[in-house]
Amino acid sequence: MRTSIFSLFIIVFFTQVSYAQNNAIEQEIKELSRAKWQWMADKDADKLSSLFHDKSKFVHMGGTWGKDREVDIIRSGGIHYKKADIHEVMVEVLNENTVILWNRITLLAAVGPNEVTNPFMVTEVYVMEDNYWKLADLTFSKLLTPEP
Repeated sequence: MRTSIFSLFIIVFFTQVSYAQNNAIEQEIKELSRAKWQWMADKDADKLSSLFHDKSKFVHMGGTWGKDREVDIIRSGGIHYKKADIHEVMVEVLNENTVILWNRITLLAAVGPNEVTNPFMVTEVYVMEDNYWKLADLTFSKLLTPEP
């Protein structure tokens, strides 16, 4: 009987520790994502370059490319992510090294000489590398329904 009670206590304890750890990771990723949107608006290519994983991929309406091209596009102003109005954020902690975040946003951007506003669901995949979260994937999916 004592063994069963002790085992139950251990299970409950580690479940609560795991839950608290996942909540902390969720908050950290939400804050990092929000900071990323600001760095994109500020065209802070150096901070973004540090955030982006070396093998990261970026999926846009106009194509797919890697880290170097994304940083160059932001630095040059080829795409200027002026403002991301974030309407909804969902986070799934897969494990202590991989997290997926979804943002439903309205993005104001300048693409070349044209300023455009589009509703997107943005998928962000973060991986832990050398004790830092790195953005491994950023995918923009244009929403066909108008914003509420």
